[in-house]
Amino acid sequence: MLAGRAPPGAADCCRRLLAATLRPLLCGLPLCWATARRAAGQWPSPGLRLPEAAEVERLVQQAQRGRASLHRFIACPQLARTVQRCLQSGTGPQPVLLEFAPGPGVLTRTLLNAGVKVVALESNSAFLPNLQSLENSLDGQLKVIYGDFFRLDPLVPGALKPPAMCSNKLFETIGVAAVPWMADVPVKVFGILPQKTERNMLWRLLFALYECNSIYKYGRVELNLFISEKEYKVLTAKPGEPRAYQALTVLWQLGCEIQLLHMEPWSSFVTNLKNGGLWIPKSVFLPNDHLCLVRLTPQQNLFTGGLKPTNATTFIFVVKQCLAKPKSRLTDRLHSWSLDDPGKLLRQLEIPRKAQARDLYPEDYKHLFEALQNSNLFIETWFHDEALESIRNINL
Repeated sequence: MLAGRAPPGAADCCRRLLAATLRPLLCGLPLCWATARRAAGQWPSPGLRLPEAAEVERLVQQAQRGRASLHRFIACPQLARTVQRCLQSGTGPQPVLLEFAPGPGVLTRTLLNAGVKVVALESNSAFLPNLQSLENSLDGQLKVIYGDFFRLDPLVPGALKPPAMCSNKLFETIGVAAVPWMADVPVKVFGILPQKTERNMLWRLLFALYECNSIYKYGRVELNLFISEKEYKVLTAKPGEPRAYQALTVLWQLGCEIQLLHMEPWSSFVTNLKNGGLWIPKSVFLPNDHLCLVRLTPQQNLFTGGLKPTNATTFIFVVKQCLAKPKSRLTDRLHSWSLDDPGKLLRQLEIPRKAQARDLYPEDYKHLFEALQNSNLFIETWFHDEALESIRNINL
């Protein structure tokens, strides 16, 4: 045998030995990768098939039975992919995504295919079997809960009857604990607001935000909502704009960073109306040709200065009373609160004496409220009865 030459069969032996050594390591790689992705809030793509248009139509038709309220659903795969990219913007670990009223689940499957962990909160029993079957086919990436996001924490006596539920129970079920207000976003929420109750829901969420109640007991929960273009124009209006600049404008701009993610024509969505119609709300003074996907991220510095969750209800009603008549002078409103020299207060805040209510920026209203808090003439109990009545109305 020549020196340096391997004996017959030595090469095959080495290959078998190398394969036996590396096989456990190679087999472990997918598991380690999946574990790391789960820890970062991302899961391996399950490659789910999106339902066909006919299947979506069948599911929506089933949901029409015995259900009067109008809801919209995403049925277009292209729109679902656009929304998925909007929701996944940003780098680093992603928080749990709570999708309310997912309906036929076109977006749900798109999110799952992108590796997102989803909690689906569905109140319509016609959609539940399809979603629960999907949940059972996955390894914990999807959790389906029977509940109604629009009926979280209602102010009604006695035990809650499903699909109404408490936010405490919801967050316990999805395994999310409360974090400090200054911490990162603990949960992302996505959904489409029904137009008939859209304004009511925006007010209800505002009260919860400023009082740190309901979902906001758990931190700065991020909302990603499809709302009408008309309401988006209200939320983003500037001081002095006729009709658009309202109390809702001031409170949302002060409370949240508002970001427009996408605009989509009404025709891209399907509804559960029996005639298959779109039911587009009419608007005379503001454009309303689209639904707008808007991200509402609570401000970290919301509760600095004199504004606190304990007096936030009073602040809301100060803003509401001022803007009840947007063209009225601010001095007249202050006089109605028994302030003998409102001009002095306005001079301290560098607000013109002839300023109208609609001329003030959101930050001006916060500074005005803080100044009123320091005034011995300002009595919060004047707003108490009206505040309780309005809260009672928006929580039914």
